[in-house]
Amino acid sequence: MNRRHLMTFTAGFALATSKRAPAAPQNFAMSKAPKPLPELQFTDSEGKSLTLADFKGKVVLINIWATWCAPCRKEMPTLDRLQATLGGPDFVVLPISIDRKGMDAVSQFYTEIGIKHLARYVAPAANQVLDTLGIWGLPATLLVDRQGSELGRLDGPAEWDSPEMVEALKTIISTQKETTP
Repeated sequence: MNRRHLMTFTAGFALATSKRAPAAPQNFAMSKAPKPLPELQFTDSEGKSLTLADFKGKVVLINIWATWCAPCRKEMPTLDRLQATLGGPDFVVLPISIDRKGMDAVSQFYTEIGIKHLARYVAPAANQVLDTLGIWGLPATLLVDRQGSELGRLDGPAEWDSPEMVEALKTIISTQKETTP
C-alpha cells in the first residue's frame, strides 16, 4: 500500500467512524467525505431492473467483476464468506458482473466454484458501468453508506473475509447504524 492510500484510508475511516480505526486493509482508499454516486442500473437473477436505491438503508459493498477475470475468480469465494458472515438487514455484498454472456455465465460460475450466499447481478452495459463509476480495472469494490454515497473503494482483489477486513467493516456498519437519521 502506498503512503497516499494509507493516509486516505486512515483519515476517511476516522471520519466515517467515531471509533478507533483498525489497521487499514491493503489498497483500501476511504474518501474524506461520502461522495454521491451516479445512478447505476443492473438486473438480478429474475431479470428485475434494480438501482442502488433498492438497497438504501444498508451498508453496501459493491463488487464489479467478471467471470473471465482471474483475480475476480479468486476473490469471489472470500466475498461469499463475507456475505455469510455479515450479510443481513444492515449490510449486503452486491457483486455486479459485467460479463457480456450475462446471467448464464454468472450462474454457471457460481455453480462451478460453490458460491452459496451471494445474489447474482449483471450490468447490461459493462462499459457504461465502468465509466459511470470511474473504474479502470477488475475487480473493483466500492463501499457505500446507508444513503447510497461512496465511502471508499478498493481497486484490485482482496481477502474480504480476513479478520482485519471483517472488523473494519463491522465498525463501519455499526457506526453507520448509530449515525443514520
